[in-house]
Amino acid sequence: MPSKFTRLSFLDAKKNNKKITMLTGYDYSMAQILDDCGIDAILVGDSLGMVVQGRDSTVEVTIDEMLYHCKCVARGAKNAMLIGDMPFLTYHTSADEAIRNAGRFIQEAQMNAVKLEGGKSMADTVKAIVRAQIPVMGHIGLTPQSVNVFGGFKVQGKEESAAKALIEDALALEEAGAFAIVLEAVPEALAHIITEKVKIPTIGIGAGRYCDGQVLVVNDLLGMYSDFTPKFAKKYADLKSTITDSISEYISDVRTQQFPEKQHTFSISDEVLKKLHSYEKEM
Repeated sequence: MPSKFTRLSFLDAKKNNKKITMLTGYDYSMAQILDDCGIDAILVGDSLGMVVQGRDSTVEVTIDEMLYHCKCVARGAKNAMLIGDMPFLTYHTSADEAIRNAGRFIQEAQMNAVKLEGGKSMADTVKAIVRAQIPVMGHIGLTPQSVNVFGGFKVQGKEESAAKALIEDALALEEAGAFAIVLEAVPEALAHIITEKVKIPTIGIGAGRYCDGQVLVVNDLLGMYSDFTPKFAKKYADLKSTITDSISEYISDVRTQQFPEKQHTFSISDEVLKKLHSYEKEM
């Protein structure tokens, strides 16, 4: 039996130079599949706002929506570490509110950790949540909840001052007690520098080859979401086409009476059927 992947597993993986695998998941069925495949961690990401709910960004996603999906995932995964994404404005106003909301992910939704966006500006919040015995994964670089500040989904840290700021952000999160840091949409060389400077694992998404692990949105990986495809997303399948072909075939079979066939039906005894016919005549 495989063992549960934990916060300590993340740290051990970096120490032993073993790459960490992480994907997003939003429901029971996908969580089961990911867990059976041996994925190390499942992130219930607020990216569900875009790939599940059809919104333009993650900003509108609420904590109740996140908790619902986290509960679904928790029922399907037994060995992967489960990380809940804290949505916009659930950890920004005060440390007390951040702890309370983070606690809901652990207590109500059976997550093993939470993820939040921001570097130095969120270090005190991270420290407070960790002090409350809740593991925290950081997230710097392109932070989707700040899309309105960034003016769109753009690569971060290309200028010297911005690159230095990201290094400082990573160090601040490590100091605050984060067990890992997601680096999103930053130059590969900068991600390499950050990965070497911090003792905690870095998880890349559009951050190149030198991070301690990788994460992708599972809908991008499987070719199920075509509204927007990031440069860094590798499509391992084209399930949208497969699903489209399957549904089209189903529609055709129903209309031409090719489905259902005999093997898809249930039987009833002749004796009961005879009585039913007699009953029908009496009505």
